Amino acid sequence: MQILLIGGTGIISSAVTDLLLQQGHTVYLLNRGQSRNEFSGRTRDVVVDKNDRHALRAALDQLDARARSGRQFDAVANFIAYNGRDVELDVETFAGRTDQYLVISSASAYQKPPNHYRVSESTPLCNPFWEYSRNKIEMEEAALKAYREKNFPVTIVRPSYTYSKFFVPGLFGLNFKHFERIRQGQPLVVHGDGQSLWQMTFNADFAVGFAGLIGNPRALGEAFHITSDEVLTWNQIFQAMGRALGVEPKLVHVPVEFLRRTEPSIYDGIKGDKMYSLVLDNSKIKSVVTHYAPKVSFYEGMCRCLAHAADHPEVLSAGADAGAKVDKVIAAWETALQTVG
Repeated sequence: MQILLIGGTGIISSAVTDLLLQQGHTVYLLNRGQSRNEFSGRTRDVVVDKNDRHALRAALDQLDARARSGRQFDAVANFIAYNGRDVELDVETFAGRTDQYLVISSASAYQKPPNHYRVSESTPLCNPFWEYSRNKIEMEEAALKAYREKNFPVTIVRPSYTYSKFFVPGLFGLNFKHFERIRQGQPLVVHGDGQSLWQMTFNADFAVGFAGLIGNPRALGEAFHITSDEVLTWNQIFQAMGRALGVEPKLVHVPVEFLRRTEPSIYDGIKGDKMYSLVLDNSKIKSVVTHYAPKVSFYEGMCRCLAHAADHPEVLSAGADAGAKVDKVIAAWETALQTVG
């Protein structure tokens, strides 16, 4: 198949690109050419600003891609659409050019606070706490409207917290600084009591589910979340990171509302997503992509991250260093405890 990925080099999309290439597909990557491209020479690059729709259409017209149907692509997947307007522009651009359009939403769009801890694709979408999630809901609505009114061949995909060997997950972003804090005996912030349930997904596992939706007629007009089946508490998540290092992590538990006052930059993502116990049921993706079976436990994923860093030390400096924010929150919390005491 001939597949166009808008993005294609990010944390989630890079694993999709890699798997599609392994499967023998022709993969086009559309981006501005400013990100690291580990697939250079293996993909066909379309270097253009996706927001410049005149330039984008001109670039597409110059491609020699032809699918069996006579359309330009068998599938187009947008990993960097964030609101309804992004999808509306894609509908205008790719109508008649593709047999399938996959757009990346977010599992954070599901109802918050949840009525039930177990979440399926039939769980309502409603998040009053996080603008990012509300924009994703708007994006989904635009996609389904195009499907209903214009027969535009839409598939919606909702990842949750997905990481890769290049980036270690944490509350303050994706980078290796979390490992360094544990290794050096510095504390980590955990929201609440650390007992809320969560699923961390390795990007290579996600890619299997995603690739299985491409060209799959049962995926059209449907939404799927794709996550790990392993359910951990946030305490267990950080403890797994420490176990991979051979160091017991020092965890400082901080109330979510205290985070709002001391470090509002991460508050919305916690209040609107990570503070709730959620178990995402993967029955739907498994019923359509029958070989989908996530294999990488979070502990194994952390070991893979460390092994990769040993061979590629440059990843240790990737991502923003949130250490100052972590220290600020912990200092403020310790002062508050002393005041109460």
